[in-house]
Amino acid sequence: MSGRIHNEALRSKVMSAPDAAALVRNGWNIGFSGFTGAGYPKDFPEALAGRIDAAHHQGEEFKVNVLTGASTAPELDGALARTGGINFRAPYQSDPEMRSAINKGISYYSDIHLSHMGPQVSQGFLGKMDLAVIEVTAITEDGELIPSSSVGMNRTYLDYADKVILEVNEWQSEELRGMHDIYYPIGALPPNRVPLPILTPSDRIGQLTLKVDPEKIIAIIVTDSPDRNTPFKPLDHDSKAIAGHLLDFLSNEVKQGRMPKNLLPMQSGVGNIANAVLAGLLEGPFENMTSYTEVIQDGMVDLLDSGKMRVASATAFSLSPTAAERLNNNAKDYRDKIILRPQDVSNHPEAIRRMGVIACNGMIEADIYGNVNSTHVMGSRMQNGIGGSGDFTRNGYFSSFVTPSTAKGGAISCIVPMVNHVDHTEHDVSVIITEQGLADLRGLAPRQRAKLIIENCAHPSFKEPLREYVKLAEKVANGLHTPHDLESALSWHIRFLKTGTMVS
Repeated sequence: MSGRIHNEALRSKVMSAPDAAALVRNGWNIGFSGFTGAGYPKDFPEALAGRIDAAHHQGEEFKVNVLTGASTAPELDGALARTGGINFRAPYQSDPEMRSAINKGISYYSDIHLSHMGPQVSQGFLGKMDLAVIEVTAITEDGELIPSSSVGMNRTYLDYADKVILEVNEWQSEELRGMHDIYYPIGALPPNRVPLPILTPSDRIGQLTLKVDPEKIIAIIVTDSPDRNTPFKPLDHDSKAIAGHLLDFLSNEVKQGRMPKNLLPMQSGVGNIANAVLAGLLEGPFENMTSYTEVIQDGMVDLLDSGKMRVASATAFSLSPTAAERLNNNAKDYRDKIILRPQDVSNHPEAIRRMGVIACNGMIEADIYGNVNSTHVMGSRMQNGIGGSGDFTRNGYFSSFVTPSTAKGGAISCIVPMVNHVDHTEHDVSVIITEQGLADLRGLAPRQRAKLIIENCAHPSFKEPLREYVKLAEKVANGLHTPHDLESALSWHIRFLKTGTMVS
């Protein structure tokens, strides 16, 4: 019996993961905790996968709908996707098995802005919530839940699910208590919404624990397993160059008087390049910084340790194994520096707009007019999803997108005549950065943007073909505001699919 279950009545509900999985029925909507590999249930999903496999071997139909906060881990997305037992998945994923099931048509997938997920579940757009499966650090004497390393959608799933299964994970530090800020809004849905009372990243507006109706709890599983933490790749030349371009840009914004010396609150997407930008900030001139973001990566923890960053607000961690161990062992030292909130607060458009957050996210490709594709490969294949990038892009003070200028060893240009899928339109994209340089698109018309993006961001191998495309488009287009040659606008993608390269 776990010493972390301090409520006497709830101890009787402890059982094994297979016994808990036996309670699930075909067709259920299940809301799982988990956000970027942090705070997801560890044992229950694999037990459920075993149950689904057994049913399929007996010729029985058994599929469930899987909702999360964002991406999870092989123990959840991977294990369930391998069974073919996921009928529907939302709002974000990054597991190879899950991606394969989506692109093979085995699983339906709805790519939803992370700030929209809470309201959509609350309004019933995704159907009735049958079950919530939530990882927690401990259960208090009065039956409230101490969250673990992510908050994500947990509050909403606990509120709206008919039944609840809890995983009490003893690997998660008990000293995480005090780091969370769980806001229970009064009037959360239209027409009764009220303003979000956050003015700065350090504001706390909620309580330390999650609430749950004890009558809903049908099982408690005790685990002792670490989060899935992936090491970041060593900083390469391209990552360092991209980070350097952004830091120079921020320094100039301060010099021009458009930003305070300690910058505006930073948002950083997930990945090696975003982490490189944070590492660059560690060496940069800025002090007393703050962050209002969705995930906290290694670079942000380093900034907090150095004193250059004062506070970081997010909904989850996304750390390397080394950084996760460091934070887990010293959680009490970070409780005044880190705030973990529900994702409909961490990604709330009102707060992002009010504070003037600086948005920095990765992309797959951008076109010459500033439209960005961050989700699809060659038109049809889903990569991961839009995640929270749209929340910050549309509502931030300015939005930057970063990528190396080429992919697949130079076979693909990440600057193209027309993106094969649009996630972020030209109206929302302020800055595009590759290792080649930076294009500040603010205040420019489409043809002005095209020239700047080609000259500053495209790889030298693709500059002249892009210039030639613009010349052709200006001759044949039915208007010169945003000139395109529709017959050849996607020819680069078609060439790659046929020959394996965009190079003509």
